[in-house]
Amino acid sequence: MKKVMLLAAGLFFALSTFAQQADNKQVKKIEVNGSAEIEITPDELNLDISLKEYLKGKTKVDITTLEKQLVKAIVDAGLPKEVLTIENVNGFNNEYFLRKKKDPVEFMARKQYRLKLTKLDKINDILGAVDAEGIESTRISSYTSSKMDQYRKEAKIKAIKAAKEKAEYMLAAIGNSIDNVIEVQEINTDNYADYRPQIMANAMYKSADAVGGGAPEIDFKTIKVRAEVRTVFSIK
Repeated sequence: MKKVMLLAAGLFFALSTFAQQADNKQVKKIEVNGSAEIEITPDELNLDISLKEYLKGKTKVDITTLEKQLVKAIVDAGLPKEVLTIENVNGFNNEYFLRKKKDPVEFMARKQYRLKLTKLDKINDILGAVDAEGIESTRISSYTSSKMDQYRKEAKIKAIKAAKEKAEYMLAAIGNSIDNVIEVQEINTDNYADYRPQIMANAMYKSADAVGGGAPEIDFKTIKVRAEVRTVFSIK
């Protein structure tokens, strides 16, 4: 029994020694990061529009009239009605703003809409067809691309190719070359840059039309899709 135990202990020691020797044999390797960035033009835009009732002299221009103007402008621009949805409805007491005690109390309604577009070229025409006094504010609330998954994939492929190219020229400088890839790790860059809206347009801007200034030009930023990877290559 003792002989069996001694034999087993000897075998375990031999295997442990072999494993340690294998671990101690270091593989020559190089670790580099690679990154890539793709700049794209958004094709899915959400424009928030807020309409409000107001007094034109002693006559109230109601929200229904303003809404009809907006819907007609959208249809005239060649877009389906379904691109416009209601986000919120609220109101305010106009007497507070007029500060005229003799005037009757007027409840002024507000409505917030969301307009889905594929590009910005129709915005000025649509807003220009709505009573300027009835437009409280407009803003780009969000934008993205319908092909975002495809662009992210392309960026990741470019990033890993960039890492390989970097490893190759770094090793070539000292007379070596890469062998096989040992490890690839994606660095989390799931958020694409500059996706937050950078535009804010107010109904006051539309007053330029009244003095012949024309509709304002809107500068729209592109989206930058970024990817980064960490790679480890063995050296020949």
